[in-house]
Amino acid sequence: MLNDPRSHGLWEKTAAEPPATSPLAGAVSADVVVVGGGYTGLSSALHLAEAGSKVVLLEAKEIGFGGAGRNVGLINAGMWVMPDDLPGVLGPVHGERLLELLGNAPKLVMELIDRYGIACELERHGTLHCAVGAEGLKEIEERAAQWSARGAAVTLLDAAETAKRIGSDAYTGSLLDMRAGTLQPLAYARGLAHAAVKSGAAIHTSSPVVATERRGSRWSVKTESGEVSAEWIIVATDAYSTGPWEQVRSEQVHLPYFNFATAPLGHNLRQSILPGREGAWDTKEILSSFRMDQAGRLVFGSVGALRNTGLTVHKGWAKRALKRLFPTVGDVEFECEWYGQIGMTDNALPRFHKFAPGVIGFSGYNGRGIAPGTVFGRTLAEHVLGRLAEADLPLPLTSPTEPSFRALKELWYEAGAQVAHFADARF
Repeated sequence: MLNDPRSHGLWEKTAAEPPATSPLAGAVSADVVVVGGGYTGLSSALHLAEAGSKVVLLEAKEIGFGGAGRNVGLINAGMWVMPDDLPGVLGPVHGERLLELLGNAPKLVMELIDRYGIACELERHGTLHCAVGAEGLKEIEERAAQWSARGAAVTLLDAAETAKRIGSDAYTGSLLDMRAGTLQPLAYARGLAHAAVKSGAAIHTSSPVVATERRGSRWSVKTESGEVSAEWIIVATDAYSTGPWEQVRSEQVHLPYFNFATAPLGHNLRQSILPGREGAWDTKEILSSFRMDQAGRLVFGSVGALRNTGLTVHKGWAKRALKRLFPTVGDVEFECEWYGQIGMTDNALPRFHKFAPGVIGFSGYNGRGIAPGTVFGRTLAEHVLGRLAEADLPLPLTSPTEPSFRALKELWYEAGAQVAHFADARF
């Protein structure tokens, strides 16, 4: 995307085309301006347009340019934080409310895909959180117990069953979550855009917001070549925020994450590696994730940026690690390589912000953007439509705050991942 083969890799290569869009030109009027063309913004625009609102979505670059078009494609339920910890962080009301909303979020993703016939390689076979060693097993056992107590469709698998489902004996067990699944993330974003346009929303790409101005009860949202007047602004720019809402980016520490994709594997390998087509990731601190696309490509990723020395280090690690994890694959070559940035908040939970009267947004998905972004987009639409009061939202109102030593932490994550991957699987 934007002539960078390492920005969206396999997903841009295999996704259907987005709807035809153009930069905003001239002055227009709307009920709501949505800023950002990722899952949150597209879901907001779609649900508002379905309800009859006049919506204009402004995207600085292209649909799915940020995390929505670069991620692994796991439709996960919940967040990284243990379920029982959420009430302690957010309080009992918002904590349980958020757990219920995010626990059911993959269902909304799949319902939208079905309703609008979105071609995005949806697999409904769950995900596997794979335990590394005794500590990893303890972690997933606790996670399984906490979700099971809330009636979630999760199952703890032993090492033998895990090896059967993954095609590797590297793990001491796994947590199967049948609420979850996988999809082609950029294709899903583009499909949401098609659905939003079909429902009546206007989408303008290459239209970064450069300024906003309050005029009576309405907002003027300005781009380089146009202006939208609206009562509401939904800010859905998240970790790639620039311009008027750069504070959203500043409250998050960027964690780089890369993916490599093999050429389609042969029939026998495809029958032995993830034969059930679950998506998978492990419990390591510097985690790895892996899954198949529908053509049989094995997509393998971890923490790190594919730039400067990182490209050589991480590619070498990925080849060694894949060979260790799946010895039958042998020496692999990669068909595609790409990376992006995960926005991490200081408590690993998303945020709800009211930037000004009539200007709201959720952000900070911490690597869990597909299902949370979709359901939070619907939540914002319901709030704007007057169907959901602020007191009933799944997160309390907070103000953006910049974490201490943000820039140093980002340098440490990128450099630390290189050091770890240079050593790992080598000795």
